[in-house]
Order: sequence, then C-alpha cells, then structure tokens
Amino acid sequence: MTTFTHETDYLIVGAGAVGMAFADVLLSETDANIMIVDKYHKPGGHWNVAYPFVTLHQPSAFYGVSSTELSKGCIDKGGLNKGLNELATGAEVSAYFDNVMRERFLPSGRVSYYPMSEYKGNGKFVSVINDDEHQVTVNKKIVDATYLKTSVPSTHKPSFTVDCSAQFMPINDLVNIDKKPAGFVIIGGGKTGIDACLWLLENKVNPEDIQWIMPRDAWLIDRKNTQPTIEFFNDAIGTQAAQMEAIAQSTSVDDMFSRLEKAGVFLRLDENVWPQMFHGATVSQMELAELKKIKNVVRKGRVTHVGQDNIQLEQGEIKTSPEHIHVDCSASAITNLAVKPIFNGNVVTPQTVRSYQPAFSAAFIAHIEASEKYPDEKSKNHICGVVPLPNGVMDWVRLTAAFMRNQHIWSQDNDLKAWLLKNRLDGFGQLVRSVDKTDTEKMMILGRLRENAMPAMGKLQQYLAAEAAQGA
Repeated sequence: MTTFTHETDYLIVGAGAVGMAFADVLLSETDANIMIVDKYHKPGGHWNVAYPFVTLHQPSAFYGVSSTELSKGCIDKGGLNKGLNELATGAEVSAYFDNVMRERFLPSGRVSYYPMSEYKGNGKFVSVINDDEHQVTVNKKIVDATYLKTSVPSTHKPSFTVDCSAQFMPINDLVNIDKKPAGFVIIGGGKTGIDACLWLLENKVNPEDIQWIMPRDAWLIDRKNTQPTIEFFNDAIGTQAAQMEAIAQSTSVDDMFSRLEKAGVFLRLDENVWPQMFHGATVSQMELAELKKIKNVVRKGRVTHVGQDNIQLEQGEIKTSPEHIHVDCSASAITNLAVKPIFNGNVVTPQTVRSYQPAFSAAFIAHIEASEKYPDEKSKNHICGVVPLPNGVMDWVRLTAAFMRNQHIWSQDNDLKAWLLKNRLDGFGQLVRSVDKTDTEKMMILGRLRENAMPAMGKLQQYLAAEAAQGA
C-alpha cells in the first residue's frame, strides 16, 4: 500500500449527474483545479448499474451538464413517447457522461479523476483495486455529490424476505429470461414498476399474465407538459398557468388535487383510487393507456414475504407459484430525503433547488459558489433554498411552495436572470422569454400565470400551516 498526497481547490465526491454538472460550471466559470473521486469505473453514477431498457423520464434537453448538449433535438416518431421530445436511453446517458469526462474535463488540465475509489472523509480516499491511499489538501471546498443517494434495483436489498424456492429478480434481469413463466409479479408502484410493466407490454406479454403489487397509488405527471420547445408552449406553460389557477381557487388539499387533475396537471392509473404517493413519476398518455390494460393490480400494502405458494402483504396475502417470476421494483429512487444546508463551512452539499431537476440544481449551486457576488454563506443558502424531494401528496405542496419561493428570489436578481437565460438546462425560462409579444394567445397564458402566482403561494402556505397546526 502506498500513500499519495494531493492539493486541489475543489474535491468533488461522486461523478454522477450532480457531481459532473457541478464540476462543469466550475470549469467554465472559475480557474479552479478540481479533483473528482468516484466508486464506479466510469462517470455516470447510478447509470452504470441501471436496468438495460431504462430511459430518461423527461426530455433530454433538461439533463446533463450545462456546456454539452445531450438532446439530439428530435421528436420521437414511434413508440410510447411518439410525438414528444426524445428520451435518452441509459446507454446514451452513460456514454454522454464518459465523453464529457474524456473530451472536456480531462483535456482541460484542471480536472483529475479517480474512479474505483472509496471516499473515507476528511479529504482521504482509497483505491478499491490496489489499496493505495490518497490524502487531499482542499484549498476551497469539498463537494458531497453523493448526498442524494440513488437506489437502484440491482444494488438494492429488499425490505421483505424471499423464500429460496421463489423465482425472484431485480428488474435488470428481465432481459435474461429464456423461457415463458407462469406469470410476472411486479413488486412496486413507482417509476421502476411502471418501466417493468411497460417493457413487458411492449414485448407482447399478455396483460392478464402480469400481476402488479402497488402498495400506494401515485399521482403522475403528464410528460407532454414537460416539453421545453415552442411547439409545446400551450402544454408546458399553459399547464403551469392552469396549475396556479387550480391552487388559487382550491378550498382544501383534496380539492386542489382534484382541480389539478381536471386541469391536466396530474394523471392517475385508476380513477376510482385516490393516490397517496407522489414521487414525480412522468408518463406519456400512450404509456398510461398501456398501463391501464393491466387489470390485476394488488392494493394490500407492502410485501412482507415472497413464499413458494403465496405472497404475504401488510393487508392480506395472494397466491403465487414457483413458476411465477417476481420482479423487484421496490427500490426508492432517492433514499435520503433529509434536508441540510447546501453551504456549510468548507462543505457544499448539492440538493434540488428546482423540482425534479438535480442536474440543473447542481449547475445552479456551482454558479452561486463561483460567483463573487454572493461572498457569504448566509446569502448563498438564501438563494439556494432546498426544494424537498417528494414522497406523499403533502410533499408536493412543500416542494411547490419552495420552488415558487426560489423562482421569486431569482427573478429579483438581474445577474441570475441573465445566467438562467443562457443556461441550456433552464428550458422553460428560455421558452417564456422566446414568446413574441404580439402573440396574443401566449401572452394571455403568461398573464394568467402571473396573476395567479401570489394567490396560489398564499393557498399553499395556508395548507402547510394547517398541517403544522394539526401535527402540533
């Protein structure tokens, strides 16, 4: 074992989307030296172990690092995303981050990269393949880009027990099946479960052969409303205006969600089941129509045990057999929901400062770190208010209020407005600013958005205050 010593300005722990997006802005906006340490053999974080048929859930234009386009600027011509901006595959995303590292970061001469390394804290990391120790003197900041830990099925340990005689696999192994089973049992109602069901249906599995265990139904986002290009202005910005109106006019949280559904903001799988979960999962209308073909949906709570002949759940049990394949889709996308200050002494902990956009958030936080305009920690944390990650429906209220707060603060800063306008990850901002002021229809939509923003914020705060009082 050999010990090496290093000196750098920024030590970034994690070469996933967050760490890469942060480093990219530092490289563009400072002359700092950057060291990146990561446990995987190449950049991309959890994309290295994602299931083979995974894709982005929202348009590629929103993802990656600020300097380098991921999107090809195409509209999908076929499949269940037909008519919408393309969704990069997992392989494309993985190759993208690898290219950013090899073609932009390392040739700069200011970035050093240590894959296959375990960070031990206090500037120390160890190679997992040769036991070499590295001690780093950090002149400016340590960036913990691993805080929003992404859990993926292939590395996830289920919270339930499984009989050794049961056929049980992570979603990754679906592509390795070599003979038809008696049926498929999908365990998990989140985006991974959705992806498993859609993959089976796209591969012509009979919907009657799919049993979907859904502990909680979720509110879903219509992907059509997330499109950042001008032809979707009425869908994207129009839905945002409708969202503000629905919140402002609501009389309770349930009434608000009912109005949001009617306004096209949210979708749900079954109109007879009121969702209790919100993780920000995004689907197209065509995907939703496919999912509704699965009629055998089990709503008996979480699985506690997968046996040879039955599956035990919190609220009962269902039959199964050794000939059925049980697919684990129960991993939570994000396992760390606790909020902490983003700027704290010599440590920066990137978290979401805009709903559903960790890459943009990391880029924005890096810009605030790099800017001389925000010299003290208090002002940096004020601008970078954490938008909490969602789990239940009230979390949507919290994240929307936090998102609106941040947008208001940013709108008061001309320098920030200019930066956002130029940043490719801020698609909606550019979409709004591209509107021709003589376009009456689009200007009316923007007017509705502005008129209802403050009343909506007041209503969200009212609901949060009521929840706090009830819990006191």
